[in-house]
Amino acid sequence: MTNASGIDLDGLNSLAAGDAHRVLLNVCAAPQWARGMTAARPFQSVEALLSTADRVLTALTEADLDHALAGHPRLGERSVADEVSGSEQSGVHDADRAGLLKGNREYEERFGHVYVACATGRSGQELLKMLHERLANDPATERRVIREELGKINRLRLQRLIAA
Repeated sequence: MTNASGIDLDGLNSLAAGDAHRVLLNVCAAPQWARGMTAARPFQSVEALLSTADRVLTALTEADLDHALAGHPRLGERSVADEVSGSEQSGVHDADRAGLLKGNREYEERFGHVYVACATGRSGQELLKMLHERLANDPATERRVIREELGKINRLRLQRLIAA
């Protein structure tokens, strides 16, 4: 039922609703997403879990999306308290941090929220290049990109959560 990452699929399915909601908020900080995922249980397979995660994310309102964004640290920012994002940002080296932090400020001034990108497997230089490219997006395009990136992050976090 449990593993080093957390719980297996059966464990997630069998949690009390409140406990499942709390666990899922660690995947995505949008309460509506966690509620939707909790209500969709039981999941028959990992693929069903992941496709439901995508569907629930797609259905989030813009306000819900803002809740999800609020749960993400700035890329390049060191956060000892956030072990998950720290491992996701393992490709960001100290030399990249200053550029990312400067780019984050520009991004936040332009769009009004933190820059979110699926950092797993990407270097700090790649993330910085993406940030600069995304600064050219109009707000509607950027919101679509954010949903895509959050979807990737949610899928990876769910897979880690239930990994045997």
